[in-house]
Amino acid sequence: MGFQEFGWRDPELPEVIQMLQHQFPSVQSNAAAYLQHLCFGDNKIKAEIRRQGGIQLLVDLLDHRMSEVHRSACGALRNLVYGKANDENKIALKNCGGIPALVRLLRKTGDVEIRELVTGVLWNLSSCDALKMPIIQDALAVLTNSVIIPHSSWDSSPNHHDDSKHHLHTSQVLRNATGCLRNVSSAGEEARRRMRECDGLTDALLYVIQTSLGSGEIDSKTVENCVCILRNLSYRLAAETSHGQQGGLEELDSLLWDANGRDGESSGCWGKKKKKKKGVDQWDGVGPFPDTAQPPKGVQMLWHPTIVKPYLTLLSECSNPDTLEGAAGALQNLAAGSWKWSVYIRAAVRKEKGLPILVELLRIDNDKVVCAVATALRNMALDIRNKELIGEY
Repeated sequence: MGFQEFGWRDPELPEVIQMLQHQFPSVQSNAAAYLQHLCFGDNKIKAEIRRQGGIQLLVDLLDHRMSEVHRSACGALRNLVYGKANDENKIALKNCGGIPALVRLLRKTGDVEIRELVTGVLWNLSSCDALKMPIIQDALAVLTNSVIIPHSSWDSSPNHHDDSKHHLHTSQVLRNATGCLRNVSSAGEEARRRMRECDGLTDALLYVIQTSLGSGEIDSKTVENCVCILRNLSYRLAAETSHGQQGGLEELDSLLWDANGRDGESSGCWGKKKKKKKGVDQWDGVGPFPDTAQPPKGVQMLWHPTIVKPYLTLLSECSNPDTLEGAAGALQNLAAGSWKWSVYIRAAVRKEKGLPILVELLRIDNDKVVCAVATALRNMALDIRNKELIGEY
């Protein structure tokens, strides 16, 4: 029966799959390459290869000693787990230890093509909700330390800088790794917590964005991925980070009263207007922020007012709508609520002349961007002076 359905290829499939176990690496490699070719764009064949045990055999080849075998096994796996229709293949790959095997290969190989393929497989897997936490568990640290940090060249010494910037955003490996982390960053609170705590991740992502400003890379998929990860990690920061929880509520209260433009008496026991205003008004947009003598690092960079400038630069210079939506969404997240840093962010957007940039984007012909920008403006208007300015624009 299956014969007519698959045409001439059907009888060959079991033989090809068997060849993955051949004693000669060249036969294994050719068999995997042939499977990659067979299943390209064909979901029926992809499912058939899974049913015949092909995914397990391909995963076994990831620990092979020869890189030509790695290359074709990864190529076949990447096709097998591509597309929403193939979630069963993604789960099968996970169930036979595929994620740790991919990570081991990524850690040990220096071959650029194999690194591209491995991160491509992980990117494809990351669209499946059931695999987001397993990827964070098994792959987050290695993706961060062996791909994102080195490719962002955030931690390289100044003299390497210029060479490394050239291949920065053209790097497929970086594009794939950030694409994977972008998908998993939407998996809920635990995922966000693990990613915020991942050493060097926030710094490197921000560095990629900063080095793209004013260059042709500003519209790239890599920058889009980085912005969208940062937007997701900026969500519910006050509630989900220790900095947010210990921020002295009295101080928060007094800032909130001030931000809402109430008069001195209504601020109750926080005393004279002068003291109360200190939190917000002591920082006038120049010099260090009231709370930090040192420049922010790690997770602090997510909410520190210095992040406002790169986001606003993206919003005024970038033409990729997904990046615009991500940057507006990040500002929207940061400016929400009564957290002291949200108060600072709202002031920073005003000081950096960000309100007209946001208002201007309301004209853009893209509903998602307009929606993110409108909500960001609504949050900015929690600040009484912003409210007046937005009214003028």
